[in-house]
Amino acid sequence: MKLFVGLGNPGPKYERNRHNIGFMALDQIASDHGFSPWKSKFQALISEGVLGGVKVLLLKPQTFMNLSGQSVGEAMRFYKLTPADVVVLHDELDLAPGKARMKQGGGHAGHNGLRSIHSHIGADYARVRLGIGHPGHKDAVAGYVLRDFPKADEGWLDDLMRGISDGAAELAKGDGGKFMNAVALRVAPPRSSTTKPKAEAKAENAARGETAPDTRSPLEKLMDKFK
Repeated sequence: MKLFVGLGNPGPKYERNRHNIGFMALDQIASDHGFSPWKSKFQALISEGVLGGVKVLLLKPQTFMNLSGQSVGEAMRFYKLTPADVVVLHDELDLAPGKARMKQGGGHAGHNGLRSIHSHIGADYARVRLGIGHPGHKDAVAGYVLRDFPKADEGWLDDLMRGISDGAAELAKGDGGKFMNAVALRVAPPRSSTTKPKAEAKAENAARGETAPDTRSPLEKLMDKFK
């Protein structure tokens, strides 16, 4: 069994805050993969389902961010899980908006939610770091993370959430590489094979004996004769 923990603050006031991107990711997974309705348990909202043949518990602590570890520790003890069974999805100031990175273990880098989890279960859990960018000065961080995502961010935010959901089964199976590939395909989709660069298309036409329409002006045609 896997425990996916999304970090955020409870209540409608904080729902669209940058700090709540972990909650948003779990909401997307639950919606897309037919998880059970959310219910209150372990000082959290929980939802259960199966991803890639693995039973997964989604957990959104309702203790406020700086006490998140209380809820995580309670759920782990109940299900007799280890830190290796836990994946925490959280906002990351040190990544550009829309970027995602996997990390196993390590420090909490001053993130209050991670700091609390560290104090309750140690550091040996996996993290999915979701980039929200940095306001540029440490004194502006608190206000920045507790503000809603602006309209301009909705495009990349939607792509990132869908990518996480696409790769959720791989995340449950512990394949971080395939999970990150799924995210990348949503966030930076490959260029369509039908839209080739002009030079490439021109070369293909020439190989087939086709010529592009002559778009030169009469003056350009005359000048070309004397080159």
